[in-house]
Amino acid sequence: MLGNLLSKLTGGDATPTIAHEDFAMGVASKTLAIVDVREPHEYAAGHVPGAVNMPLGQFDPAALPKGKPVVLVCQAGGRSAKALTATMRAGLDGVRHYAPGTGGWRAAGGPVE
Repeated sequence: MLGNLLSKLTGGDATPTIAHEDFAMGVASKTLAIVDVREPHEYAAGHVPGAVNMPLGQFDPAALPKGKPVVLVCQAGGRSAKALTATMRAGLDGVRHYAPGTGGWRAAGGPVE
């Protein structure tokens, strides 16, 4: 199951996103490095469990966590898509974003911290 997730995360698909089911599995198993690019006050109001905060205004692709597949998240997908573009321009592969964002995560019943 984890191999399938990693394959989806590192595959050559045209849109570097992660499906909700795969994201939920990665959150539950703690096999993803989740980076929330919202502002600190938004992050403090509730974030995906285990996510670290790297606000888009100060986002540095070189500072992304190492050792696990990275998934970027924001509130509704716009800012994480911008951060993803920055990672691609920096030449980083295998980084994805969770397009529904924290709002979509909550709407689907996902827990927040």
